[in-house]
Amino acid sequence: MINRKSFITGIKGKKLTNQEIHFLKQHNPWGVILFSRNLDNINQIKKLTSHIKKIFKDDNYPIMIDQEGGRVNRLNKIISLDNFTSEYFGKAFIKNKKEFCITYQLFIDKISFLLNHLGININTLPVLDLRYKGSSNIIGDRSFSRNPKIVSEIGNLCIKYFSKNSIGTVIKHIPGHGLAKADSHYFTPIVNKSLGYLKKNDFRAFDLKKSLFAMTAHVIFKKIDPENTVTHSKKLINIIRNQIKFKNLLISDDLSMKSLKYSIKENTIRAFKAGCNIALHCNGNLKEMSIVAENSPKVNSFIIKKTSEFYKNLS
Repeated sequence: MINRKSFITGIKGKKLTNQEIHFLKQHNPWGVILFSRNLDNINQIKKLTSHIKKIFKDDNYPIMIDQEGGRVNRLNKIISLDNFTSEYFGKAFIKNKKEFCITYQLFIDKISFLLNHLGININTLPVLDLRYKGSSNIIGDRSFSRNPKIVSEIGNLCIKYFSKNSIGTVIKHIPGHGLAKADSHYFTPIVNKSLGYLKKNDFRAFDLKKSLFAMTAHVIFKKIDPENTVTHSKKLINIIRNQIKFKNLLISDDLSMKSLKYSIKENTIRAFKAGCNIALHCNGNLKEMSIVAENSPKVNSFIIKKTSEFYKNLS
C-alpha cells in the first residue's frame, strides 16, 4: 500500500494490453475504474478483474464502476436496469416508505451480488445532487428528488445497504451538481446561488455522510470561488471538510472532462493543491494516464488509514 500513488486510472479495452500492464506495475495506482468499453460478459469481466488484482497481489485491490441504474448502467450487456432510476426510487420513497425500503434493499442486494461476483468492490453512488427544472439533464433522473431531506435519507440507506454487502460507495458530486445548466463533460457550469441558499439546499443533501469516498463536482460556485471549479477550489473543499463535514477520501471527478480548462498535468496538480486526496482519470489514453501518474504523489498516511477501513469492510 505505501508504494501506491494517489490516482485512479481507466483502461482502454476488455483486457489489459502489455503497455497497460507495464503502466500499472510502474506507477502503482490506488485503484482502477471500469466502463462499458471494458465490459462484455461475466467470464470476460472476471478474468479482467482477476488479472488486475494479480498484478498488485491484492484480492481487495480497489476496482470501481458507475453502476447507478437507469441510464448509467455500465453492465448493460449483462443486465437491464432502464426503469430503476434514482427518480423512480425517490417517488417510491414518497409513496410508501416501508415498501420502498424493501424494494430498494432488494435492488442493492442484487447489484452487490453481481459486483462481488465480478470482482468489483466500489460503486460510484449515491448521486446526491438535487433535481432542478431548467438545469442540465446530465443529472436529471439520476437524482432522487428536489427535496434535500429526501435525497439525504435515501443516500444514507444506499450507503448502508451497499456497505452491508461489502461494496464501497462514492457520494457524488459533492457539494452539489444539480443547479448546473451545462454538462461538465463538455462545458464549465457556473452556479450563482449564495452560500446561504446552498447550505440549506444542495450542500445539505451531503451532510454527515458515512461513505468512505466522495467525488467532487466540476462546477464553479461563483459567489464562493468565482475562478475555480470545486475540484480546484481550496475554498469549496474547506466547506466540504468543515461545514458539510465530509472527513473521508475525496476523489476528483474525471480530470479529462472539458469543464476543467487546463492541461492534464495542470488539472492534476491543481486538484491535489486544492485538497483532493485522489485524482481520477477515466478515458484510458495512455499518454494522459502517464501524465496523471507522474504528477500524483504517493499515498499518505491518511489515505492508507482510510483504505484500511475500506479493506476491513470487505472482509
